[in-house]
Formats: sequence, C-alpha cells, structure tokens
Amino acid sequence: MSMEHSNHTRVTEFIMKGLFDHLHHQGLFFGLFLCIYIAVVMGNSLIIVSIVIHPPLHTPMCTLADILCTSSVVPKVLENLMQEKKIISFGGCITQLFVFTSSLTTDVLLLTVMSYDRYVAICHTLHYVKLMNKEICICLAVGVWAVGTINSLVNMLLLLDLHFCGPNLIQYFFCDFPTILALSCSSTYVNEIMMFMADIFLAMGNFLLTTMSYCFIIISILKIQSSKGKQRAFSTCSSHLLVVTLYYSTIIYTYIQTNSSNSLDKNKKVAIMYTLVTPTLNPVIYSLHNKEVKVAIKRILPFTTKSNFSKCEPDYHLPCFF
Repeated sequence: MSMEHSNHTRVTEFIMKGLFDHLHHQGLFFGLFLCIYIAVVMGNSLIIVSIVIHPPLHTPMCTLADILCTSSVVPKVLENLMQEKKIISFGGCITQLFVFTSSLTTDVLLLTVMSYDRYVAICHTLHYVKLMNKEICICLAVGVWAVGTINSLVNMLLLLDLHFCGPNLIQYFFCDFPTILALSCSSTYVNEIMMFMADIFLAMGNFLLTTMSYCFIIISILKIQSSKGKQRAFSTCSSHLLVVTLYYSTIIYTYIQTNSSNSLDKNKKVAIMYTLVTPTLNPVIYSLHNKEVKVAIKRILPFTTKSNFSKCEPDYHLPCFF
C-alpha cells in the first residue's frame, strides 16, 4: 500500500472554484465584501474594547469567535476575487480549515452557554450571582474554547493522515471538510464517522440544549403578572434569541438543501450568511439591546448623544458572555 501511494504525486495546492462564475462582477463583489469585512472587524473590535474598559460586561467570547471565523475565510476570498486562477496551498488550506472549524464550533457552544446564562438570569434571578459568578464564567469560557479547538484538531489530524494524489479542484470558495475529503484518494470512512459524531453531539446537542433553555425561559416569562415585567424579562434575552435564530436557521437550511440539485450554489449563499452577514449583525444586535454595552460604547465614541441612552431599561443581570 505504501509503495502504491509513493508512486503518486502528492497535492501541494488546491484550486478553488470560486464564489461567482461571472468574472465581470468580481470587482463589484470585492468592494462589497471588503466593506462588510471591515464592518465585521470594526464592529466586533468595538464590542471588545467596550468590554475591556467596562469590566461588568464580562468576557468578549462571541466577538472573538466571530472575528476569527470571518478572518479565516474572507481575506482569501477577497484575494481570489481579483485573480483568474484561485489557488490555495495545502498548508494554507489546512490552516483555514482549523481556524474556521474551531471558531465555528466555539460559536455554537457559546450560544448554548449564553442561553443557559439567560435561563439562570430569568428563571433563577435571586441565585444568578452565585450560579454565574466570575470563576464559573471563566471555566465555561475555557471549556468552550477547549472543546472547539480539540474537535477541530482531531479532525485536522485525521485529514493529514489521508493521501491527496489526484484531483485538486475544490468545488467551493473556501476549504471545508466535506469538499476536501471528496478529493482524497484514500479511505475517508473514519473522517466521515468523526464528522457525523460532531454533527450529532455538537450541532444537534447544542441546538436541543438551547431550545430547552428557551422553553423554560418562555414558561417563566408567561408566569409574570405585569406586562412591564414580561417586557423587561424578554428584553434580557431578545438579542441572544435573535442571534440564535439567524445562526441556526442558516445551518438548518444548509442541511435541508444538501440533497437538492442546486445545493452547492445555495450553500455558498448560506456560507456567506454565517461568515459575513451574521458576524456583521451581531455587534449591532447586542449593542442595541443592552444598556451597559451602549454606555461602554459611549465612552469610546464621545460624539454619541446622551439621549440615546437615557431611555434604556435596566437588565435583570448582565450576560456572562458577548
């Protein structure tokens, strides 16, 4: 078997199909994606700086994951938009895979932890300080990043054990595990099993936990007598709920379209959603729905008017993560 593989030329680079087939639109999309990418980095960086100068906001975990996820894909996409031949080295592809997968997995886990955080804030308000203290928040943050990194590392090491000796055309605009595995000239059975397990435990498991948290939250909110109390309770989780809806709707749509004839083109549009659009909207959503974030941003942007913050309703408790 080793002699058979030694006779093949090992693939040292991959050619990407690209995002769009119409070359005359490449310049337009380059400008559009560049503006959106700058908005992602600046918006999430603003949230991070706000958290640093305003410690009660706790940890900027989601914003860091959003920046990493977007930065692992978009710069190479921008480069390829301006080139006729879209090439990425084998090492560059592996690096992109690792950073993208680990940050995406971390994002999913963080959304679950944030849903638990909101569950404790609304359903166990009096015990929130004890159940979500600084030490617990730090442990949750470290655990989430560790799971995301280990999951990506395991899959990457299994990928590196494969042989790529034939076709090198990636039918996508960035390196993704399914598209890379399709190019391998050795068995990918173990890789597919590991990906399936990750989908079950990380994707489905986190989705079910998030759904359960919001079921309990909704039940608790409905038990509140006053309409003002219900409004205040809902406002503490509305921003997170909106982000969860945006995030999981794109993932579910991807799985639904997998078996359709135009699934590849549709998946490209969905991938743009969770690599560009959602990370751009997240800072806006979190800042618009949280009084403390607005106050922190006002310290950085002194030209904002005081009236923009005077009518904000106080939260039950500040979220443990952003």
